[in-house]
Amino acid sequence: MRPAKLRLGDLQLRILRVLWQQGECGVTEVHQALGAARYAYTTVATMLRKMEARKLVAHRPDGRRFVYFPLVKEDAVARSAAAEFVDRIFKGSLTAAVCQLLDSRDVSREELEALERLIAERKDTETPHQPGC
Repeated sequence: MRPAKLRLGDLQLRILRVLWQQGECGVTEVHQALGAARYAYTTVATMLRKMEARKLVAHRPDGRRFVYFPLVKEDAVARSAAAEFVDRIFKGSLTAAVCQLLDSRDVSREELEALERLIAERKDTETPHQPGC
């Protein structure tokens, strides 16, 4: 099963991380969590509205303000980004992607053993993979 495409910009991902961590926030809280000096308040408010139009977040009224909460789960975003990365950069080759990652990082023996276990589990499973390592 292919994950839904959730192409996110850097600011969108940062906003979602704030909402995943805090659950729900008003624009002011998101703005402060992002670092008020880094982004204009109006930029954060505009981005939240655009994200709501894309059904990434939703809001509920709380007095005179809107409180935003995520509609997409962190693991769904990670799966989508990983699939897009493999498709765009490595023409769909998981082998090429893993090879590049292994060549570009220091990998501990423990991490290699964990990867070996994941591969062995996948080989032994006759049912389709369920998300989450």
